[in-house]
Amino acid sequence: MKRFPGSVTMVFTAMISAAAWLGLCAGAGRAGLVNYEMVTVADEGNAPDTTGYGAVDYEYRIGKYDVTVGQYAAFLNAVAADDTYGLYNTQMSDYPNTAGIARSGSSGSYAYSVIDNSGSSENRPITWVSWFDAARFANWMANGQPVGAQVKTTTEDGAYSLNGALGGDAPARNTINPNANVAPTFWIPSENEWYKAAYYSPMKGGAGLSGYWSFATQSDTAPGHEIGDAPNQANYYFGPYVGSYPNGEYTTGGGTYSYWQNYLTDVGAFTGSASFYGTFDQSGNVTQWNDLDGLPGPLRGLRGGHWNCSYDPFYLSAAGRYWYDPSHENEDYFGAVGIRLAGPAALGVPEIDPGGAGRVMAIVAGVIALVERRRRPLA
Repeated sequence: MKRFPGSVTMVFTAMISAAAWLGLCAGAGRAGLVNYEMVTVADEGNAPDTTGYGAVDYEYRIGKYDVTVGQYAAFLNAVAADDTYGLYNTQMSDYPNTAGIARSGSSGSYAYSVIDNSGSSENRPITWVSWFDAARFANWMANGQPVGAQVKTTTEDGAYSLNGALGGDAPARNTINPNANVAPTFWIPSENEWYKAAYYSPMKGGAGLSGYWSFATQSDTAPGHEIGDAPNQANYYFGPYVGSYPNGEYTTGGGTYSYWQNYLTDVGAFTGSASFYGTFDQSGNVTQWNDLDGLPGPLRGLRGGHWNCSYDPFYLSAAGRYWYDPSHENEDYFGAVGIRLAGPAALGVPEIDPGGAGRVMAIVAGVIALVERRRRPLA
């Protein structure tokens, strides 16, 4: 049984829109609004999978889709006029298999635009991002999408205290966003948060019979790869190797690899293949960062597989787990590392404006959250 909590998505988007509008009214520099849709992951206190992952004892939200090229371009145009900390990778325009963003101008006046690459790249997932890039995007979202240099109030603090770091240990998430005096409203999901949203269902075996699917398409069999509304489909190389040569098909571009072909699909293109909670593309398209157990350390996790996926659906499955240095940007040399964010079930709103509008919005957000909680049907 599938559940698509659209009312939760609508309420969350409305709250972010209102928060950004108040920031503008207060005179704070704000970028064009990024509407990042999220779904609620409830059923708190669930047991872990046999893999040991997936147990989460609280309700939270997670991105319905990966962060898109269009959303990341808006981020760059807001904070990367001189790009102090390298949020833009030139492969975002130069590697045709996944390219999506072009940069023009010179340092101090850089501008970023979505490119046409075998069709518009606007709604494809962003790639070529490190964990540090993802953390800066999370900070920017948690800080209310401000415009300006890459400093403490834009990208360097918020959900994570980065302070110019480009490598080394990844920090733990902050319990309080120092720019807003509330808990962060966006962050990179822990491995358990990511895993539960992808594979868990409280009704896998029927009413009251919970369990975990092998793939994030509510299936225990490997997905197909047909774009559309058919169930259990994903973007990955579909078919085996014969000897040292591929003998299958890419989701886009057919059976023969081409350096000039785009191989990404729009987020949510497989409309009949959501997880139980309503997320898309947690199997295939691009692999996504997670925070492992959330402790500071030299590694961060990647899950979900990608469009090329070493030609094996294992990497799309619950068993496919790997980790890298957080400065890593290039999954298997295919430029397939992306971002999905998580956030709290009860949304706090950053108190950025000095006139107190943030506190008003916090009250409004609380009321909306209460109403939504009362409206939520029983699973």
